[in-house]
Amino acid sequence: MKNTLYFLFTILVFLSSCKTNEEKSVISIPHAPTAKIIPEQLTNHGDTRIDNYFWMRLSDEQKKSETHDNQTNDVLNYLNAENAYLNEAMKHTDLFQEKLYNEIVGRIKKDDQSVPVNDNGYSYYSRFEEGGDYALYCRKKINDDEEEILLNGPEMAKGFSYYGIGTRSVSPDNTLLAYGIDTVSRRRYSIYFKNLNTGELLPDVLTNTSGGAIWANDNKTVFYTKKDPVTLRTDKVYKHVLGTDQSEDVLVFEEKDETFGCGVFKSKSKKYIMTVSYHTLSTEYSYIDADNPNGSWTLIQPREKDLLYYVDHFEDNFYIRTNLNAKNFKLVKTPISKTSKENWVDVIPHRESVLFEGFDIFKNYLVLTERIKGLTAIRIKKWAGDEYYLDFSDPAYLANPTSNLDFNTPILRYNYSSLTTPRSTFEINMDTKDQVLLKQQEVIDPNFSIDNYTSERLFATANDGTKIPVSLVYKKGINKNENTPLLLYSYGSYGNSSEPTFSSTRLSLLDRGFIYAIAHIRGGQEMGRYWYEEGKLLKKKNTFTDFISVGEFLVSQGYTSSEHMYAYGGSAGGLLMGAILNMKPELWNGVVAAVPFVDVVSTMLDETIPLTTFEFDEWGNPKIKEYYDYMKSYSPYDNVEAKEYPNILVTTGYWDSQVQYWEPAKWTAKLRELKTDDNLLIMDCNMETGHGGASGRFERYKRTALTYAFMFDLENITE
Repeated sequence: MKNTLYFLFTILVFLSSCKTNEEKSVISIPHAPTAKIIPEQLTNHGDTRIDNYFWMRLSDEQKKSETHDNQTNDVLNYLNAENAYLNEAMKHTDLFQEKLYNEIVGRIKKDDQSVPVNDNGYSYYSRFEEGGDYALYCRKKINDDEEEILLNGPEMAKGFSYYGIGTRSVSPDNTLLAYGIDTVSRRRYSIYFKNLNTGELLPDVLTNTSGGAIWANDNKTVFYTKKDPVTLRTDKVYKHVLGTDQSEDVLVFEEKDETFGCGVFKSKSKKYIMTVSYHTLSTEYSYIDADNPNGSWTLIQPREKDLLYYVDHFEDNFYIRTNLNAKNFKLVKTPISKTSKENWVDVIPHRESVLFEGFDIFKNYLVLTERIKGLTAIRIKKWAGDEYYLDFSDPAYLANPTSNLDFNTPILRYNYSSLTTPRSTFEINMDTKDQVLLKQQEVIDPNFSIDNYTSERLFATANDGTKIPVSLVYKKGINKNENTPLLLYSYGSYGNSSEPTFSSTRLSLLDRGFIYAIAHIRGGQEMGRYWYEEGKLLKKKNTFTDFISVGEFLVSQGYTSSEHMYAYGGSAGGLLMGAILNMKPELWNGVVAAVPFVDVVSTMLDETIPLTTFEFDEWGNPKIKEYYDYMKSYSPYDNVEAKEYPNILVTTGYWDSQVQYWEPAKWTAKLRELKTDDNLLIMDCNMETGHGGASGRFERYKRTALTYAFMFDLENITE
């Protein structure tokens, strides 16, 4: 393979993958860039892997340096060549992409405003002005119409290619605002402090933080977390007193176990400040009185392997959601004076068929968020008295309490969305059961109606007989047959459930005849905690085979065919895409892998890479041969073969702190080296963003337009 990073603009025949009996379209595209090969031998457990593209990895110092060494130049040349090839290969869709972008952002209300949240005498909200790409963060005194702009996002972001505003918190006396800013997209924030009476910034600046500051009740002391500068692991909690230099800050907690991260927060009661150490299978909390920020920290329950617990406070007790002798979790309480687990008393016992996901405490009510048969449920229970569930009628949906900051109220606020229902915020009077819709996401399209679309919930059968839920949405009246295009999505890791919620962006697919489907595969937590455990570690392949089984099921049921089926996943869902490409490439006409985690073995062997050390309980530790062998057997990068692959779009960000850019870049290069087909393989590397994409409100939809155009082009859909 020639070691060139430039294009040879020869004419190739590109076969559109709309594989019907019609004549296939022929598109002239440039020759794809080829990355130079520098074999690197990687030996573990007596096994040697050859990585031809190991050279693509740059350190943060190399990326930030104004002077580039030869390696940096080679990497930048390759990434820029890939972007140039993408632009040329998709050039014929430029006008369509522009149309899609305008269509997508055109549905978004430009002067939108969030539902106000009342806290400590003020009503807080964010709003966008017409044409604004960033929000204004505002407040009003309750029962007062005079607006106070706390942060003017459009003004603050001027001159920055990326501008991320992190967590915002106001001091107990309402006079000071702490907020985080990230201008790189590495999720390393600097915290600033603003005097809300004068509008002036205080000289205090806290660097290398996770973005949030927690106020003690003295209005001058804050607690915050710092990150390891290399691994980006949040490993220290500091105490800062306003008016002092950051170098004088007191280290109040250090998480020395590299498999744990840590955080700090304030209880809903605002009485306690808590630190938490978290790990995939273990947590640990300590607390101090928020009125005494210089006091001693008290440990609630020492960490134990496989013991998870989550704490909040009410009256004389801590309330704790835990998996102690409860796989699907239960709710317990314990006196503040006796917090270790032997003092925990059940409030909501464990149930085998119900996953207990969260709770909100009120003076007269306990509100529980549960998951029953894969669907969320909100259960309202009087402390002494009756209980009831809220009723939701859609086949698939998401409902969850939100922004309930007040104890002494009968009003519960919750969000609701389904595949056909835009996000809606309700308030219910828990005494009377009367409900009011506060806001429903507005879709700016005169032709839009909820009644135009329909959703279904089906069950596919996995290889081992397990029933896998599938949620679908499509426009009423479409013909569901072997020629119907279908996009199948999933995530399937970390116990994160793939929720069946509404997307106005997705209307651009549905209105052009696509079916959109979600595979609720193992590795998520839709069907309970065991669903997660059956899709991790040495059972991770269940995630991939479940997804394939869903795809095969949809074909067998006549919803689509392999000639018209597409798959999409991002991050750990990008790993899913890489795995199914190797395992069943012929099942898909096109695959979109967004910021994909594809170099599993090498990443998990390198403890200097962000996220590696505290994810051993998700993927396994490859320093142990059993896990090494299993990871290697599915790692997408390690299993690329000389065979035919479908059309593929890969996306990444140069500053990604979650999945480093070199993983998708190396994977793309290796696919190009080995694949035997003429199908399209393109990579979009945004040189200014990280894992979450662009920071602006609308800029991110340019990549969405590219993604849709990629699939539409393969379907010969041109407008």
